[in-house]
Amino acid sequence: MYLSKVNYKKNNVVEILSSTLKNIIDENTVVVCIGTDRAIGDALGPLVGTMLKNSDFKYPVYGTLDNPIHALNIYESIENIKSNHPKGNFLAIDACLGTKNNIGIIQIREGPILPGKGVGKKLPQIGNYSIVGIIDKIDENNKFSFNNIRLSFILELSEIISLSILMAT
Repeated sequence: MYLSKVNYKKNNVVEILSSTLKNIIDENTVVVCIGTDRAIGDALGPLVGTMLKNSDFKYPVYGTLDNPIHALNIYESIENIKSNHPKGNFLAIDACLGTKNNIGIIQIREGPILPGKGVGKKLPQIGNYSIVGIIDKIDENNKFSFNNIRLSFILELSEIISLSILMAT
């Protein structure tokens, strides 16, 4: 279920997202950012994680550019995070593929992220809530190819998501 769904170009995007996040973030919040910096499109999560870590964000953050959570370490990472935060209210963040018309949409959803789904991988899900940035269209012919995604676009989405989370706390 979508709690918020807004285009990153909308003037008051940060205010819209942060007002939704104010109802989600509590003292048990743990932010889990999924992705890798080895693919521009998949760097959204680690960029958000790094931005939050570099700010005065008061809640635990996992998944940064220095320590990303990706397909090769996701099982042990999620197990470790859940054992360290048994009462955690997990907010998961990831890049997502969608339709061409939805590129640039940032969604806050109730429920977990399904990492790897857009590229045909079945990985463990995480999150009581999730934030996804739709960064490209699904290409049924070549699921493992992101098209021409610009780093500036991923950086802008990351800044909006980070700022929204910070403003909500």
